[in-house]
Amino acid sequence: MSDYDYDLFVIGGGSGGVRAARIAATHGARVGIAEEYRYGGTCVIRGCVPKKLFVYASKFSEEFEDAQGFGWTVGERGFSWQKLIAAKDKEITRLEGLYRKNLERTSVEAFDSRAVIEDAHTVRLLSTGQTISAKYILVAVGASPNLDNTLPGIEHVITSNEAFHLDELPGKVIVAGGGYIAVEFAGIFNGLGVDTTLIYRGEEILRGFDMDLRTTVRQEMEKKGIKVVLQDTFTGIEKQSDGSLVGKTKGGKSLAADQIMFAIGRNPHTKDLGLEKAGVEMDAGGAIKVSEDSRTNVPSIYAVGDVTNRANLTPVAIREGHAFADTVFGDKSWTVDHSLIATAVFSQPEMGTVGLTQEQALERTSNLDIYKSSFRPMKHTLSGRDEKMLMKMIVDADTQKVLGVHVVGPDAGELAQILGVTLQMGATKDDYDRTIAVHPTAAEELVTMREPTERLRG
Repeated sequence: MSDYDYDLFVIGGGSGGVRAARIAATHGARVGIAEEYRYGGTCVIRGCVPKKLFVYASKFSEEFEDAQGFGWTVGERGFSWQKLIAAKDKEITRLEGLYRKNLERTSVEAFDSRAVIEDAHTVRLLSTGQTISAKYILVAVGASPNLDNTLPGIEHVITSNEAFHLDELPGKVIVAGGGYIAVEFAGIFNGLGVDTTLIYRGEEILRGFDMDLRTTVRQEMEKKGIKVVLQDTFTGIEKQSDGSLVGKTKGGKSLAADQIMFAIGRNPHTKDLGLEKAGVEMDAGGAIKVSEDSRTNVPSIYAVGDVTNRANLTPVAIREGHAFADTVFGDKSWTVDHSLIATAVFSQPEMGTVGLTQEQALERTSNLDIYKSSFRPMKHTLSGRDEKMLMKMIVDADTQKVLGVHVVGPDAGELAQILGVTLQMGATKDDYDRTIAVHPTAAEELVTMREPTERLRG
C-alpha cells in the first residue's frame, strides 16, 4: 500500500493538466486533479476555441460582400450578439463535458476546487480544507491576463476573459496591445461592425514574428478600417457620465470608446499557490523554473504549460503533459522539442508560420536566400477585394535547408500545420522544387518560387 493518497495530483484542469492526468492513469497511476473554474482551461473555456468561433462569425460581413462578385444577390442582413454568445456558450459547455467524461473514463478523480501546495507532497483543497498527499504534484494552472494596476482608471477596462461575456456588442472599442490576442480581437470586433482602434507601444504589431508578415498584417488590417496607433500607450482612463470611456495617451491623444480591452500579455497564474512554501523556484515574472523534462528544483513537483513560460501554446502544453506522464509513470522517457513549433495567428488576414524568422535566421547564418511572393488570392479576382496574400521562405544558401516558411492569407493556419511537418523532416528547397504543384491553389506558390527575391551573403 502506498504512503500517499495518490501517485499524482494535478493542479489545473486545462489541456496540459488533463492530458497528463489521463496518460498517467492509463499507465496505472492513481490520479487526482483539481480545477477552480471549468475543465478545459483557458483554451477551451475563454481562449482559442471561443475566439476562433468569434473569428468565424466576424468574417461573414466580408463574405456577404464578396458574394456579389460571384453573381449572388444578398438580401437584408442582421446580426445578433446575444445569439452568438448563446451558441458559443452551448459549445463550450459541450466541450467541458467531454473533458470531464475523458477524466472519468480513465478513473481520474476530479475535484471542483482551487488547490494550493502545502509542501513537496501535499495539496489542500480550499473548498473543503481537505489535505491530500501525492507522490508527485504537477502544476498546470496556466496564465491570466496582465493588467497595469498602476494605471489610473484600470478598473474600467476589460480583458479577453470579459470580452467573451459582454451583455452587448459595443459600438466603439479600443484594444490595447500588439500581440496575437490583441490583433485577433481587433479583427473580430471590426468584422462585427464595431468602430475599432488598436493601440500598441511598439514600432510594429506582432513582435517576435517575421517583420514582413507583421507589416503586411497591419497594412491589411488598416485597409479593413481598423485604426492602428503605434508607439503610444495609455496614461489614464476616465469613465464618463454616460458610461463611455476616454483613454488619455502619452502621445496626447484622447480616445473615446464604449469599451477598452487590454491584451498586453499574460502572467503565470502562480500567485498564492503555495509554491514558495514548498521551495519551488520561480523567475522574476512568476513563471516556474523547470528542466527539460518539466521538473522543478523540488524533485516531486513538476510543471507544464503556460505557467512555465516556455512556449505558451495549447498544443505545447498538451505535449509537455504527455511527455511528463510517459516519463514518470510509463517508463518511456522523452522531452518536448520547443525549437520548431508551427503556429497560427487568426488575425484578418490570417497568419501561419513555422521555423525561423528572417531576423532569427541571420543570427545563425550569414548566407540566406529569401523567396517571397505577394499576390491577390484567386477568390478576390472576382470579389474585387483589395487584399494581398504573402508567402515567404527562408533558406540556408549553403545547405539549401528550409529554415522558415511564413504565410499571410486565407487558411494560412491550415497551411502552417503541413509546412511544420516538412520542416520537422529537414526539407530542403530542392525538395519543394521537386514537388508538383496543386493547381489552382495559393499554396502552389510555395513549390513554384524558383529565383530568390533576395540573396544575403556574409
